[in-house]
Amino acid sequence: MYELKTLLPQFEIKLPTCMYALKNVSLAADALDSSAGPSTSSCDDTATVTARQEKVLKQLEDLKTQLGQIRAGLGVCGKTFQHTTAFQNGGLKEIPLQDVVINGHPNFIPYALLALKNAWRDLYTIDVKTFTHSTMADIGPAAREFEANLAKVPVNPALPKINITLIWKNCEHTEMISSPTMYVPIYGEVNIIRYLGRVGPAEYRYEGSPLCNEIDLVLDICYQLLRCNTHKTQVAMVRLLDKRLQQQQYFGGAQMSVADIGVYSSLIRMPAITDKDLTPALVAWRKRAKLVVQI
Repeated sequence: MYELKTLLPQFEIKLPTCMYALKNVSLAADALDSSAGPSTSSCDDTATVTARQEKVLKQLEDLKTQLGQIRAGLGVCGKTFQHTTAFQNGGLKEIPLQDVVINGHPNFIPYALLALKNAWRDLYTIDVKTFTHSTMADIGPAAREFEANLAKVPVNPALPKINITLIWKNCEHTEMISSPTMYVPIYGEVNIIRYLGRVGPAEYRYEGSPLCNEIDLVLDICYQLLRCNTHKTQVAMVRLLDKRLQQQQYFGGAQMSVADIGVYSSLIRMPAITDKDLTPALVAWRKRAKLVVQI
């Protein structure tokens, strides 16, 4: 064997004088020094750190007791924090829901709001207030009937709630503004359904479901259906919906989902599609869904 030369030059390292030396509290470090006898300094240092840790834990317990007394004095509920729907939806940050504003044209009535309000009446409260923008001289009988049906659904103050302001406006697309500080609209009724499905009751949140991609695909078909210009293309989209339904009770499986809300609302907005254009499976599905959405 031959000796290798040192690659780095030998030089003396000067330690800074502005720093203080930390004591070695590791017992293993003393064990490496075989020439030295049993060291008691490391044991003493370890005991000091342990005592300091116990003191900090005792202070935290005292602080917790003081906070409990303050909460009791203010009349605040002493129960532990309960996570709401936003936390359960994929671990998103917990923030309070803002009031939602939806701009819609009377020719494109968002029937999904009424369908969700009926379907969620025992799970979640959707409080919809309607207003007419100055750009609309008259909203028409269909929109007025829609407003009357919304008012018939009672609001349960004991349930989780989201406030929605629906403004009839001369706009090209149905749009939703969810932030009061930033005008970042969400376009299209289908995407509004997706948003409400994320903040609504746990029974209708689908992102953690194995059928997540399937429900999104059905909603995408609804989006295309509402933009078909000819009856032939509309029927073609209906055939795609029939393939997605297959032998299931609903588009989300055995239970109603936001996909069923989207399909039901889209078919109402397409009066050109009659029972003759629907397959027997879709006709039977619509009867089952009508019992839930009550439109």
